[in-house]
Amino acid sequence: MEQFQKYMDKNINLDNVKNSEQLEKFGISCEYLPDPPEDFDEFEFVTDFKGKNVSIGITIELGKIKKIMFGLIDPEKPDVIKAFNESEMEEFLRQKGDKLIQFFDYITQ
Repeated sequence: MEQFQKYMDKNINLDNVKNSEQLEKFGISCEYLPDPPEDFDEFEFVTDFKGKNVSIGITIELGKIKKIMFGLIDPEKPDVIKAFNESEMEEFLRQKGDKLIQFFDYITQ
């Protein structure tokens, strides 16, 4: 997850976050977008991995990224997000890492 450290404390670009057409090019959709965001808020994005939905949670404070979280969405209880185990996370990042980097580069432009 070190590859995502460079995005900490970067401003999030709301116009880019709202551009669903561009987000789809990264294989990502926005599920929850506070508009306008509060001083402390969360954005939720979804991508897929091995036929399962993966939540990408981004916590912001004063418009800057403070936390990035990845987890598997329980198909029976979509409000429940389960943590990846270490090998799942490694495989997820191998498969999706380049697109995730492009996504984070885009939303922090």
